[in-house]
This record gives sequence, C-alpha cells and structure tokens, in this order.
Amino acid sequence: MASEIKIEDLVPMNDTQKVIEEVQKIVFMMYPGFDFDPVHKVFNDVLKLFRGEYPGYRQCTLQFHDLKHTMDCLMAMARLIHGAFVEEVIFPEQDVFLGLAAALMHDTGYIQTTDDKSGTGAQYTLTHVSRSIEFCNKYFSENKFSLYDSRVCHNCLKCTGLDMKTKDILFDSPEHEMLAKMVGTSDLLGQMADRTYLSKITFLFKEFKEGGVPGFRDEFELLQKTPGFWEFTRHRFATEMGGTDHFMRNHFRVRWGIDRDLYKEAIEGNIQYLKFLLEHHPTDYRRYLRRGGLLRKLDELEKQS
Repeated sequence: MASEIKIEDLVPMNDTQKVIEEVQKIVFMMYPGFDFDPVHKVFNDVLKLFRGEYPGYRQCTLQFHDLKHTMDCLMAMARLIHGAFVEEVIFPEQDVFLGLAAALMHDTGYIQTTDDKSGTGAQYTLTHVSRSIEFCNKYFSENKFSLYDSRVCHNCLKCTGLDMKTKDILFDSPEHEMLAKMVGTSDLLGQMADRTYLSKITFLFKEFKEGGVPGFRDEFELLQKTPGFWEFTRHRFATEMGGTDHFMRNHFRVRWGIDRDLYKEAIEGNIQYLKFLLEHHPTDYRRYLRRGGLLRKLDELEKQS
C-alpha cells in the first residue's frame, strides 16, 4: 500500500546503476529530448574519483561523506528539479545538467590527491567546500565547459556550506539562485533521510574529530545535538534555502502516486528514534543502531586502532 511505502523502498541507493537510471527517467519525464551524455560523463568520473580510479586521486575512505551520500544528494536534486517542474518552475536544460553536476561534485573536496598521504579526507572537513569548488573548476576547465557554467556550479557548491549566507553570493539570475539553493537543500535532505543516518553519525564524529570541528567532546554529544541540528536545518530550509524543499512532495505525487514528502517522513522517523535511544539507552545506544551493518564495521576499526 502507498501509505506504507518508505523512501528506501523506491530505489536501491547503494546500486549506482539504479540511481543513474532513475535520475535519467526523472529528467526524461521533464525533457524527453534531453542530452543525458554529459550527466553520464560527470557521473562516471565521480564514481572513478570516489573509487580511487581517477588520475591523481586516492580512493575515498570516509564512511559518512562517502559515495552513497553523493548518490543520495544527486537523487534528491533530481527530485527537487522535477518537483519544481510540476509547479511550472522550468529550468533550461543546461541548468538542469549544471544542478545535477553540482550535486555530484559537492563533496569532491574530501578526496585526497595521490601525494597526500597523511590522515584521511576528513582532515578537510572545514575546508571541503572550497576544495570541492577548486576540483569542479579544474574539471570544467579540462573538459572544455565555459566559465559561465563553472560559475553556476561554483555558486551551487557554495550553498552547501552551513555557514554560508546566500545574500553574500553573487548569482547571475534568480533562476540560478534557486538552483543553488536546491543543491544546498538536497545535500541535507539526502544525508538526513538515509535509513542508516543514525549509524553513520558515529562515523561523522570521527570525521569531525580529525577535521578539528569544535563543539562535540564525543559521539554521544553529537547524537544529543542531532535533534537540534534538524531544527536548525528546517529553519535553514525556510530561510537561506528559500523553501525549495516544498517541491519534493510534487515529485512523489507525480512520479510515484504518493502524495507525501517521503524525505521529511524519513528524517522525522530518524529523529524520533534517536530521541527514544537518548532517553532509554544512553549507555548502550550502539546496540540499537544496526542498519547497514555499519556499527560492526566501526567496532572492527576501533579494535584495530
């Protein structure tokens, strides 16, 4: 029944081929003649980058800001663009490509170059947005995209920085401003709606610790502050991101016949379960974070260290 469907039931997000097939289907629903080859190229190059197959770069070793998160962001972005299209907010086809490309490249700043042997990409947590922009600019230049295209993506990536005020970004047009805000929204929706989000927070603490992010003495404090982060995120959606998250429900209604926002439902489910753990299992919460087998992996890593 549609009332029982959850977001993870729709597309197997760990299967990159299924992800890009669904993104292409969504795009073709809007633009039947869309040239999807450039999207495929960026998609395949980003896969190579995260897998350590892209010249000059090491494999991604992070468990939170990993390839799966990039897939989550890409899918959310495609869905938002479609949800906007349903409301007759229609972007030029090149802008659709740029929005999807930005979603794919938004965390490339975590990837280390082959000569960068110290630590993991987590050391760049506080600078990953500027590093992602640097990678994107280099990639666009090498692949003969225009400076204009590069600037649009550049501004989209800026909107993924949690301390960025969009009024400080010089957008070329209101349409590009909306596109950038959708990328920033997709980044947060994608990660927080992930069914393994709570388990991955334990890895996020390790990334924060290596990256020198202040404000969390241990992973439990990070978990404690996560419900507050959701409130911060909802406010950010409504203010800095221009309320673009509201397009999501349109997508699910038209694409799947489900008149609900499955992202919001998934996030609120995660937060409610987390609140339950914090209240009833503050000392053994890890026992109840079993999705995806991620905590077994964490236990193994901690035994090795």
